[in-house]
Amino acid sequence: MSSTAPNLIPFSQFEQLRMGRDVIRQESEALSGVARLLDAAFCSAVDLLVRTTGHVVVCGMGKAGLIGQKIAATLSSTGTPATFLHPAEAVHGDLGSLHAGDVLLALSNSGETEEVCALIPIVQRLGVHTMAITATEKSTLGTQCDLVITLGRIREACPWGLAPSTSTTAMLAVGDALALVASHARGFTPHQFATFHPGGSLGRRLKPVVEIMRARDQLRLASHNATVRDVLTQSARPGRRTGAILLVDGDGRLAGLFTDSDLARLLESRKDEVLDAPISSVMTAHPMTVNKQATFADIVDLLAERKISEIPVVDEEHRPVGLIDITDVIGWLPSEHVD
Repeated sequence: MSSTAPNLIPFSQFEQLRMGRDVIRQESEALSGVARLLDAAFCSAVDLLVRTTGHVVVCGMGKAGLIGQKIAATLSSTGTPATFLHPAEAVHGDLGSLHAGDVLLALSNSGETEEVCALIPIVQRLGVHTMAITATEKSTLGTQCDLVITLGRIREACPWGLAPSTSTTAMLAVGDALALVASHARGFTPHQFATFHPGGSLGRRLKPVVEIMRARDQLRLASHNATVRDVLTQSARPGRRTGAILLVDGDGRLAGLFTDSDLARLLESRKDEVLDAPISSVMTAHPMTVNKQATFADIVDLLAERKISEIPVVDEEHRPVGLIDITDVIGWLPSEHVD
């Protein structure tokens, strides 16, 4: 009986590792070359992305199209409204999604992709600005577009130089660079990023402190001039008890913090007379605080770095508006570390 199985070439693990490392090395070297090629056209492209009043519409065919979808997603999540347009679908009605003032970002390594090149004159008649990421500005796509970011002639990492690999990696890197530099230019903040990415572990890390803290009506507040005994007997609040008392001055500004640990040390010292002294004599003056713009990730870092259990949240006048208790933070920690 004849076998129909193909003849397999022996391929040792050593050879597999060598080839795998060579692919990554080639792509890394190509990225370094693309970085060196960036010029004033990149700056003009960033400026166009920042100034546009419409959307950025990314288009590409095949593997370049898949890269385009990721670039559009990165642009959108970093403050530049963007969407992906399949060039073949565009000429069957999807061109209706384009409007004057939009920017078309076309991806084609060769610059000769028929479906992409055919779109450029059409969208330009609609008043849409065009830019391309392609190998050379002398290609059909390069000569058609208003702006061109060139990748240079890149050899694919495929042994036969055929499968899109190095070129798509380079496109993705340039797309990331455009998105992140434009984001920085418009002053995009982590809090705005959190608005666009509220889900998963990333959204949890960027959650604003106001969504985690104990609100003011749950706080144990007292005057820093009151005695320790009066503070302890008069600062009770309904609900789950916080591990710290926030002490304020006559203007309501935070003056200090008195924690359960402070009370334990006071009792262990057996100095009963201190109970009738002003709590300001035993409180922690000028404690670490955060404002309402802090994120969950900021809080976790502070608690770990300073080895503390409570952090007051204050407003612009340094008046307490909330309290972060380590028990609340533990409840927000993800059970998994992947998004």
